[in-house]
Amino acid sequence: MNETHNNRTSLVKGAKDIAKEAKRQAGKNLNKAVDRASDEYSTHRSYNRFQNDEDEKNDYNSYGQADKQYGENAANDEDGASSDATEGHDDEDEIYEGEYQGVPAYQNGKAQQDGQMPLGQPRGDGSKSCKELEDERQADEEELAQQYELIMQECGHGRFQWQLFFVLGLALMSDGVEVFVVGFVLPSAETDMCVPNSGAGWLGSIVYLGMMFGAFFWGGLSDKLGRKQCLLISLSTNGFFAFLSSFVQGYSTFLFCRMLSGFGIGGAVPIVFSYFAEVLAREKRGEHLSWLCMFWMIGGIYASAMAWAIIPHYGWSFSMGSAYQFHSWRVFVVVCALPCVSAVVALTFMPESPRFFLQRGKHDEAWMVLKHIHDINMRARGEPERVFTVNRIKIPKLFDELVEMQSESTNPVLKALSKVKAEIRGICSTFKKCFDYPVKDNTVKLAVVWFTLSFGFYGLSVWFPDVIKHLQADDYASRVKIHTNERIEDFTFNFTLENQIHRNGVFLNDRFISMKFKAVSFFNSSFLNCYFEDVSSVGSSFKNCTFIDSFFYNTDIDDTKLTNSKVINSSFHHNKTGCQMTFDDDYSAYWVYFVNFLGTLAVLPGNIVSALLMDKIGRLSMLGGSMVLSGISCFFLWFGTSESMMIFMLCLYNGLSISAWNSLDVVTTELYPTDRRGTGFGFCNAMCKLAAVLGNLIFGSLVGITKAIPILLASSVLVCGGLVGLRLPDTRANVLM
Repeated sequence: MNETHNNRTSLVKGAKDIAKEAKRQAGKNLNKAVDRASDEYSTHRSYNRFQNDEDEKNDYNSYGQADKQYGENAANDEDGASSDATEGHDDEDEIYEGEYQGVPAYQNGKAQQDGQMPLGQPRGDGSKSCKELEDERQADEEELAQQYELIMQECGHGRFQWQLFFVLGLALMSDGVEVFVVGFVLPSAETDMCVPNSGAGWLGSIVYLGMMFGAFFWGGLSDKLGRKQCLLISLSTNGFFAFLSSFVQGYSTFLFCRMLSGFGIGGAVPIVFSYFAEVLAREKRGEHLSWLCMFWMIGGIYASAMAWAIIPHYGWSFSMGSAYQFHSWRVFVVVCALPCVSAVVALTFMPESPRFFLQRGKHDEAWMVLKHIHDINMRARGEPERVFTVNRIKIPKLFDELVEMQSESTNPVLKALSKVKAEIRGICSTFKKCFDYPVKDNTVKLAVVWFTLSFGFYGLSVWFPDVIKHLQADDYASRVKIHTNERIEDFTFNFTLENQIHRNGVFLNDRFISMKFKAVSFFNSSFLNCYFEDVSSVGSSFKNCTFIDSFFYNTDIDDTKLTNSKVINSSFHHNKTGCQMTFDDDYSAYWVYFVNFLGTLAVLPGNIVSALLMDKIGRLSMLGGSMVLSGISCFFLWFGTSESMMIFMLCLYNGLSISAWNSLDVVTTELYPTDRRGTGFGFCNAMCKLAAVLGNLIFGSLVGITKAIPILLASSVLVCGGLVGLRLPDTRANVLM
């Protein structure tokens, strides 16, 4: 009996020893599994809650086996080992609001010390070839794209997206204002600053050149520093130099300020669309990016309305002596900088793009922004209790870049130059990737479409107003009054003489007091003992005339207006300095602004149609169809023999072409992956501005010469560009890479 009891006791004791040993081994296996999971996080930096069952089984097989073995052998033992990579997990491994904690990065199983980073070697994958690493990264990016789409669906579309919509809309509005400011300010600025004909037209070209370089630079930099930061800097640059340009007096300084202003605003379009697309789910992206395009139209309407309300009011000006003049067009320039300033202020309250954070390996920052978006939208829906359930987001493998070792310099200028050089090298490196497979063909096609659409649009945008002005000039010239062999004695002119030609006239003892010559020409006329006081002459001249015993006081009549004329025993006192401007009773000034206002307003129907149909008929159908129809509409310009007909054709062309612009913005945003989206879009937008410069020069030189060349050129370019656009891949069903 005692022997049986002893045997049973020994058996129980042996079983307990076996259980303890099994428990100890299970604890070791579990700890190894947790360490392996931590190593995988440090290598991949991924938190992925959207893995399927097979991936979860493969990735966490050892962890599951250890957990199973531990549960079978020591389920009720309080000494069992357990560990979690993060705190706050429930049974389904979901994270509670406010309890997210990051995991320290590991390198080959060891915590990485500050300042220690292997150079030129992938993190934790030194034994793999570059092709294998690139393939793994590509697979990670595809998995991240799919997961990010599901995350944005969980965050929903609500208050946050609408807040960002209006903030980025102000930035896009600033770009539209900048384009229209050039055309509205150009005549007044060149007249006010006494620009000769040889220097006229440089303002329009220099602004577009600044926008061209700005689009490429800021777009590329946004892929390195972030969407929000680069947009803030670029808009601040635009606002500062736009405001400064309204005060400078010299034309060369004014050109320099407007060029830098254009350089700043050049980054608006590529960054705005990249930024907004990265917080939109797939089913919302095409429609809402198209709605965003409306702000460019609003910018044009704003500029037209302000020009009409401010510039013709020449009395809205002040002067400080003869050296400093601040006329109404300068007030207009200041007012046009207000949307940019408003965008900068509003943008400071917006977060960085979470998709950019993920692409740069900043998992924690991206998670916080996504949670912020989710919470704002849920509170707006009246569901504040809904918890953001995402706890793992896939992060593509990051490759360490070679660090250029340089001697530390205490000179801040050298440090800044070194940093600028590094950023420029980074932009060039990313730009080269835009011509790598698989986006090389898309980059070439997009560049062709952007160039052709811009060349036709901006070229005709210059040609239309100039043709209207040419028609107005012809009509004005047809109503000119011609006076020949007249003789006027002892008469006082104290009223405006307009649109007149005087040939072989004789003016004897006449007085010209407080009056204006407007488009008045004198040929072979004589002025004997005449008195001129407070006289302004706009568009007037004296050719082969003779002034004898005449007196000039406070007039603007000088050598530039006296062509081959003789001045005998006459004197000039207190002549007016500078070039004289006047908009009094100037119907043409109001008419130009009104025409541009109508042309801009005509794109409203096209904007609405493109936004509603972008996701229904597809981007490519809308792009190609709009460009082809725009090209066909150019042939109707043959019938534009009057101002009203040309205005109608301008509105028709703008209304048809706006759908192409909207769809092209959407396609360009969706075709490039996140790591080169800003660079690729910036390059395409730079091609757009280059085409604008060439279009202005070519079409502007053909005004009044022939209609055939501009019509055939614009039509052929637009149709060819539309056909190339149809060859682009359809991105309607794609997630944002």
